[in-house]
Amino acid sequence: MRVHLVDGTYELFRSHFGAPPASAPEGAEVGATRGLVRSLLALLREDGVTHLACAFDHVIESFRNRLFAGYKTGEGVPAELMAQFPLAERATQALGLVTWPMVEFEADDALATAAHRFADAPDVEEVLICTPDKDLAQCVRGDRVVCFDRLRRRRLDEDGVVGKFGVLPASIPDWLALVGDEADGIPGLERWGAKSASAVLARYRHLEAIPDDEGRWEVTVRGAPALARSLREGRAQAGLYRLLATLRTDVPLAENLEDLRWKGGRRKALEALGRDLGETDLVARVPLFRPDD
Repeated sequence: MRVHLVDGTYELFRSHFGAPPASAPEGAEVGATRGLVRSLLALLREDGVTHLACAFDHVIESFRNRLFAGYKTGEGVPAELMAQFPLAERATQALGLVTWPMVEFEADDALATAAHRFADAPDVEEVLICTPDKDLAQCVRGDRVVCFDRLRRRRLDEDGVVGKFGVLPASIPDWLALVGDEADGIPGLERWGAKSASAVLARYRHLEAIPDDEGRWEVTVRGAPALARSLREGRAQAGLYRLLATLRTDVPLAENLEDLRWKGGRRKALEALGRDLGETDLVARVPLFRPDD
């Protein structure tokens, strides 16, 4: 079997910025949720989609905000998009998907935990983390756990991670610590860029293995003296940034693998959702309903 783990936050953002706005009968903006529902229904119609779950950032902030004041917050997120997160979670639950609304952790942590937990299950052939988010590249394992960009139909296995970032999946948090991640509010270290970080980490893999003295580096990198000085002076910050970029695999998710089996939508919940979204044909577009609903 294949397990599909959907980044609901990404899907909702993509729908909000990539589709025209739409209003519910009572006037609220619901375009992003409508787009999310269309996207998930398309996924459910694909061959081989049997076990899946969807994770959301129920609130944007997480435990990482207590570690670093500059970490991402909900500031700048359009109010009409923020207001749809509860509705989006309700939609995935109505569709019959296991839904993880994260508060203390982030949606990425839930996806990382599920990939870690289910990858070695006897009947699992492949875990697809459905997102183009570079943070999730650290979860890739060979061709067994992969990232999958559903929009572009691109599959990123371990060789793909090395080809794209120049480092193995396990080095992605170190790479982000040096380069930074603007989307998450991680500044990175001065002077370090993608090419220099890739070159050094391809040799040393992790921050603590990189010698302080560039004269001991077994790799040639342009501007090595300045890079080494930046790392020497910023090792503490780099360690914190790596901690922020490292996804947790110990989120207390209640579900087991069998719980992720899709048994169909929940008819009554979908009828109510359709009325609230102004989509009277929603129930007719769902291919299967739970027998116990």
